[in-house]
Amino acid sequence: MLLDGVFAGGGVKAFAFIGALEELEKRHYRFKRVAGTSAGALMASLVAADYKSNELNEVMEELNPETLLDPTPWTRHLPSLLKWLGVYWGLGLYKGDRLEEWIGERLAAKGVRTFSDLPSQALRIIAADLTRGQMIVLPDDLHRYGIIPETFPVARAVRMSCSLPYFFQPAKLFDKKGEGARIVDGGILSNFPMWLFRKEENAKRPLLGFQLNPEPDDMRNEITNALDLYSAVFETMQKGHDARYVEEHKQENVVYIPVDKIKTTSFSLTKEDRRRLARLGRESTIEYLKSWSG
Repeated sequence: MLLDGVFAGGGVKAFAFIGALEELEKRHYRFKRVAGTSAGALMASLVAADYKSNELNEVMEELNPETLLDPTPWTRHLPSLLKWLGVYWGLGLYKGDRLEEWIGERLAAKGVRTFSDLPSQALRIIAADLTRGQMIVLPDDLHRYGIIPETFPVARAVRMSCSLPYFFQPAKLFDKKGEGARIVDGGILSNFPMWLFRKEENAKRPLLGFQLNPEPDDMRNEITNALDLYSAVFETMQKGHDARYVEEHKQENVVYIPVDKIKTTSFSLTKEDRRRLARLGRESTIEYLKSWSG
């Protein structure tokens, strides 16, 4: 059966998606169109490029996530406790170039470099343009910048969506006038863009979303200090709009994978941690599909 799929952002927690995909493949589900934000955009791009779960397992087994972190000149030589001071000048701890290069290599191995290498509307990615103060859907909105969408590198779009503020430097997008916009992680505006496909009332396929959090009723932010407050504000920005939309359109098309003890930026995950995440994704999907009618 063909599906449309949406993958939520969640940094390294996205390893859980591999287990979910494995279970779907066993039941002969395949994706016609996919969308995602941040790490969800990365996973969606690999699915759109026709990676299967066993291939993703191999790729991720070989990957050391910490090799994707390339410090900016302002933070490279600073002691750990002072690295955040370098963010003032560099706008991020890491450049993000290695991440984009790694994504590009994985996609190129499947013959995918630009959006022209994928079927029309097969992949859509959410990012945020801080310069213009707006959400952008890639590749759809690239024409606003005078860019032919089909010519744009998929890896570049994924890197834009993965640019977690202050962690990675914002990506730059230049329009036809040569004016640059700073693009960051789409999760600050829509971390789980189910609405991309929901608004299409005449969709011919079932829609299935994968969220890397417990169900909304099980989530609470404990706020006892300023850092807790900042974290709660950012999390509410990420999830508020999407959670309201999912609630209004019912939750029967969302697989909730309850990853609640791993931080988005925990790039030091061990291989066993990754296998545990994949197992959680697989188990959550098995449980969900017991009652899903498609």
